[in-house]
Order: sequence, then structure tokens, then C-alpha cells
Amino acid sequence: MTDKNRILILGGSGFVGSHIYSELRSFYDSYGTYCSQHNDFDENQVFYSYDASTDSIETILEELQPTHIISSFTAPTTAYIQAHEELKTYLLQRPSIHLIYISSVSVFDANRDFPSYEKAIPSSISSEGKRHAAVERIVRQLPKRQYTIVRLPLVLGVNAPLIAQLKQAIKHEAAFEVFPNLIVSVTTIDKICQQLHYIINRDLHGIYHLASEDLIHHDDLFYEIASALGDKMPIFKKVYSSNDDAYLALLSKANKLPETYRITTTEVIDACTLFDEISTLKNTL
Repeated sequence: MTDKNRILILGGSGFVGSHIYSELRSFYDSYGTYCSQHNDFDENQVFYSYDASTDSIETILEELQPTHIISSFTAPTTAYIQAHEELKTYLLQRPSIHLIYISSVSVFDANRDFPSYEKAIPSSISSEGKRHAAVERIVRQLPKRQYTIVRLPLVLGVNAPLIAQLKQAIKHEAAFEVFPNLIVSVTTIDKICQQLHYIINRDLHGIYHLASEDLIHHDDLFYEIASALGDKMPIFKKVYSSNDDAYLALLSKANKLPETYRITTTEVIDACTLFDEISTLKNTL
């Protein structure tokens, strides 16, 4: 890490991007973009308005001159792909800039017979998976030392949208969908931020799977989290897509991070319920 590092997080106002910004801002000269939250960011000196459907990213890049760009924004598919084509063209002329692309396990959602490792060839059937795979192909046209692709599994954590949805389902004894035949890997948003910090600090490149070291059935995962949250349970609505187990899971083999930066499903479950345990303890004192 040097004082010269300047980070631009495309999508810095989103769930993943905002956490990454919070992690990095104390260590790097960090900036972000937002799209629709004008009331929240208009007066903010480190967040720039950017709508991939109407704006060129080059204007922001020329002003900031970042050393690292983290792509974690969303946009309609055509604009999303075009924006990354524009990024590629810009970066090919500036080989000192490092691009980190936040991809997803969904690039493997057409092949569910096994968990997927870093060197597996993406095969997707969902629109999300196809667009991530399309952008991965664009990113890989850069020199190898100029990019890092990080694929994320199911992302949880105490403030994650799925956990908020689960808590609401518990509170109102409402339905919560689980997939008994689906085997997943997981992580937390806090762990992702730590891992990205390490990747930037060590100037790592290539493909990284930022996922738990072990796997779990989707229904078991949320049953364990719900059980740890309290005595009440939601109505688990079991959804079966096939009669056999299927994988939507990432595992690491080629590019493993040091042990300190790894996570297990047990640690993910604990992280999803930590604040509730603290609140319960305070209430009993």
C-alpha cells in the first residue's frame, strides 16, 4: 500500500460497494459512484453521479486518475456490458491501472453437478449469470496483471438483505423460501471487504473465489440461522427444482488466500446472529 493508491468504487452506494468503501476509506484515497440516490450524495465530495445508461465513465476517470477501479455497480444489461467495454478501452491505454471486477457464482448456474473452482469455464442459463460471464470475457482481454476477478457466493451478514428478509419472516411468522436440494457456499460482506483489502494491498491478480471453505444445504443454512436468532421460526417454504442435489457453490484451489482471510459456514452463521446475541445479553442484564 502506498499513499499514491486512489480507489474508485463503481457502485459505491450499493450494498457491496458501500461496505467496500467503508473498509478502504481509512487506508486509501477512496471514491465511489451513485446512480439514483441524489438526495443522499449530491453534497458528498467523494461520490460521483454515474448512470451507465446515459453517462460516460471516462469523465470521472479523467478527473480522478484512479490507480484501482472496483466494479460493483448494476445497470441494464446492454448499458452494463457497454460500460465495461469502455473501461477496457480506457485501461488498455493505461496499463498501470488495476481493475477488480465483482462477479458471481451465477456464472456457473448451468452446471450444477459439482462445486466450481477458479479455472472452471463459466456456463450460465440465468440472465444474471450470462451478463457476469460476458463482462468476465471483456475483463480477461486486459493484460493478466491488470485485472482481478472476484466471484462471490451467497453473501450474508447481519445487515444483508436476505437476513433482513429472514428476520421479517420470523417476526411475522411469514413464508421464507428455502431450496432443500441446493448446496451452496457462503460468505459475509465483512469478510469480502477484508479479502479485497488484502488483494489490493498485495497487488494480487487473477481469479479469486471469495467463498466459505465448506458447503451447506440451503435449507440447513437458514434453519440454523433462524434457530440462532431466537425461539420463533418463519414458515419455511421448500422449493424443489429437481429430485437430486445440485450445486451453486464456489470453492478455492488455485488462488487460496491465507488462513486468516478464509471463512467457514459456521463463522458465517455466527456473524449473521452476533448482534442479536449481544442485544439479548444486554436485555438480560
